[in-house]
Amino acid sequence: MSRLSVRSFLWLGFYGIILAAWWVLYSMAIDMDLDLIGRPGPMGEAMRQMDPRMDMYMPMAEFGSLFWMWGIMMAAMMLPTLVPTLQSYEDLMTSANGTRAGWIGVLLGYFLVWLAFAAAITGVQLALLFGGVVDMLGIAKSPWLSAGLLIAVGAFQFTRAKEVCHGVCHAPMMYFIGNWRTGFVGGLRMGLGLGAFCAACCWGFMALGFVGGVMSLLWMGLATFFMVLEKLPQIGHRVTKPLGVLLIAAGLALLVYVYVIGG
Repeated sequence: MSRLSVRSFLWLGFYGIILAAWWVLYSMAIDMDLDLIGRPGPMGEAMRQMDPRMDMYMPMAEFGSLFWMWGIMMAAMMLPTLVPTLQSYEDLMTSANGTRAGWIGVLLGYFLVWLAFAAAITGVQLALLFGGVVDMLGIAKSPWLSAGLLIAVGAFQFTRAKEVCHGVCHAPMMYFIGNWRTGFVGGLRMGLGLGAFCAACCWGFMALGFVGGVMSLLWMGLATFFMVLEKLPQIGHRVTKPLGVLLIAAGLALLVYVYVIGG
């Protein structure tokens, strides 16, 4: 098989995984009686009100099934953000000694980090569920919590930690040059490092799933769009703080709405 055909095969497989993950998420949302925004129908509302301590099997209250859902979400939402990084690695396949095996290693290492994140946020969701903070659909029961999450994630956009981690995600070529390793194992190590910086940079967008529901396709789409924007080489560094302003404004608007309605 020629180099060109191998490249095409790998990229087609990469995009195929992303499309398949989105289709699975869409099917799961429909099965839960949710619309594209994440609003439940009659069956979904009944599921939302269920007590996780009931003596019956409930997928959204079980670690295994919930981790599977978050793992699919990581593939759907985070793999698209890896495109500039994989393209940067390809550039080094001509100017350095990168290989297709290394390319696969970078992809695998990156995804393994996000699978670890999926396991962690699964644990967080279960703790919040059994603590009565979120419902069975992963929606915060208190609008004050939703507003607090929006403001906190927005404020994080202005922190030094965000700046450092985003700097690596936004300019993966510099990371490759400073941490270059050859072969599959080398690519795996670099992928793990890049994935760690990416998780530290983007965790907040994942946490916002508890605002409108972790199975809201609208939230998934917007979060993916924002994270892709942040990693685009030409404009990524220009959108981080405006996104923070937008999130803080949304949180404050929700607080005002709750105060007015509550008052």
